[in-house]
Amino acid sequence: MKRSDISLIALRRILRATELYGRELAKAAGLTAVQIRVLQIVAETGISTPKAIASRMGVSQATMTTLIDRLVAKGLVERHRSQTDRRQMNILISDAGREAIERAPDPLHDRYVEAFDKLPDWEQAMIVAALERVAGLLNAGNLDASPVLDLGDIKKSPPSG
Repeated sequence: MKRSDISLIALRRILRATELYGRELAKAAGLTAVQIRVLQIVAETGISTPKAIASRMGVSQATMTTLIDRLVAKGLVERHRSQTDRRQMNILISDAGREAIERAPDPLHDRYVEAFDKLPDWEQAMIVAALERVAGLLNAGNLDASPVLDLGDIKKSPPSG
């Protein structure tokens, strides 16, 4: 088998694993992995701003606004104006948001990070370099993407199960 075919099979396996996890997550919590990650970040800090969450996830503020809009519509987070700076909007997690985090299966990216962190530095560097190169080969190097293993457009509803 050609190396290009082997590499495409590996990519497909990665995509399939994220797709299956996304379905499991949608079924259990009714949310995408990215939405769960936003909830986790807000839950960790108690209160946050869209800018801080976007920065932590490595996405644009426009993307974050869309995510927060969806979470507000589901009653999982609330927006409140800052008492100290009326221009700033604070994001707080609701009780329903905390329950959604508890219902969600173990995040795929957490499993990946745990295993990745156990690798020696040289192997981590090799994997990062190879993945960056693959992203470049697919002309995907400049796409807006957060460090969360998830598939699809974040503007879409989660797949039904």
